[in-house]
Amino acid sequence: MAGNKTETGKKDKAAALEEKLDHLVEDYTTKKQLSLIQMKKGVISKEAFLEDAKAHIEGGYGLSGQEAKRLLKAFEQYIFGYSRLSPLIDDREISDIRVVSFDNVRIKREGKRMDGGVAFRSEKEYRQFVDYVATKNQVNISNLNAIQRFTDSESHPDFILRFTISMPLVNTYSEPYLCIRKVPRDFPQMRDLIGRGMMEEETAKLLVRRFREGSTLICGGNSSGKTTLLNALKETLPDDMAILVAQQADELTTKSHPDMMFLHSLPGSGESQVSYDLKNISIAGLTMDVDFFIIGEVKGGEALYLLNAAYTGQLCAATIHAPSADRAPDKVVDYAMYDSRYSRDELMRMMDCFQTLIFMEHYRVRQVFACRGWDEEKHDLRYERIF
Repeated sequence: MAGNKTETGKKDKAAALEEKLDHLVEDYTTKKQLSLIQMKKGVISKEAFLEDAKAHIEGGYGLSGQEAKRLLKAFEQYIFGYSRLSPLIDDREISDIRVVSFDNVRIKREGKRMDGGVAFRSEKEYRQFVDYVATKNQVNISNLNAIQRFTDSESHPDFILRFTISMPLVNTYSEPYLCIRKVPRDFPQMRDLIGRGMMEEETAKLLVRRFREGSTLICGGNSSGKTTLLNALKETLPDDMAILVAQQADELTTKSHPDMMFLHSLPGSGESQVSYDLKNISIAGLTMDVDFFIIGEVKGGEALYLLNAAYTGQLCAATIHAPSADRAPDKVVDYAMYDSRYSRDELMRMMDCFQTLIFMEHYRVRQVFACRGWDEEKHDLRYERIF
C-alpha cells in the first residue's frame, strides 16, 4: 500500500512539473518571446538566457529551491532540444519525422515508415510546441504565413534539421502538420556508399570520372538517395576547383574542400517582402567566377540558368525529381520554360550538355546514361545506357 502511495506521489509531482513547464514555455513564446529570439540570434548568451529564466521562475512560480531547479533543468532541455521529439531526432536510424496530430507521430526508419512511439499529451501541448519551434527558428506562422519551410543548422551536433509546418488555416483538420527531414552532418562519402550497397566499386569509379568531365543530372523519387549521392560526388572534386552550391535547404555541406561556397534561398513573408529564391541566387552565383556550379534540387525557373551555364561549357550538377532517367531532361526543360523565350525544341537541344544521367531508386544507383547528342530525325536526345 505504501508503495502505491509513493508511486502515485511521483506521478503527481511529474504531472505538476509538466504543467509548470507548459506555463513557462508559453511565457517564453508569448510575453517573453524577445528573450528567446535574442538568445537564438546570439544577442544574449545561453547562460544569460537561463539566468533570465531562473529569475522569472523564482519571481512568479512560487516554487521551493529544489522544485525551481528541476523546472529550470526541464526548461533547458526543452529549449535546447525538441521536447518529446528529441529521442527521435537523436536516433541515427531515423531520417524523417512526421507529426500528423498530437497523438500520431510517424517516422521513417531505414526507409520504412512506422509509428514513432511518442506522443504529445494534448492538442494544446502540441500547438504550444509548434509555436515554440517557430519562435526558436525566428519564423512567423501567422495566417499570412500558414505554410513555412525552414532549416535549423545549429541545434543538433549530428544533424541539420529541415522543417515544414502547415497550419490549420490550410489543413483540412484542426491541428498543424509538422515534418522534419534530418540531414546528417557526417554525410557518407563514396567509399561509404559502396559499403552500404548503393553501387559497386566500378560504378563508383565511373561516376567520379564522368562527374569531373561533364555536367551531371541525378534523378529519382523522394528519399531515393539523390542528395546523398550528389553530396558524396562533389567531395571528389579536386581542391583547385572553385565550387558554388545553390540550394533551398542546407542539405549539401562539405567536410574538407577548401574552395566551396554555399548559398540558400530565403522565402519572403507577409511582414517582409525580401526574398531570394533559387533563381535569384543562381543568377548571382554565375557571376562569382566558379569552375563547378551545383543546384541542390531543381524546382523552378532556376533550371534555365543551370541549363545556360552548362550549355556555355560550365561544369554543372543538380538533382531533380523524375520517375525515370529518360524523363529527367523533360522535367528540366519544363522548369526552364517558366522563364524562357526559347522553344521546347531549342531547350531540349541544349540538354545535350548534360553528359551523364543517373537514376536513383531505393537508395541505389539503378541506371547511368551517357548523352550521345541530338537526333535530328526523331527531334530528341540520344542516350546510351552505360550501367
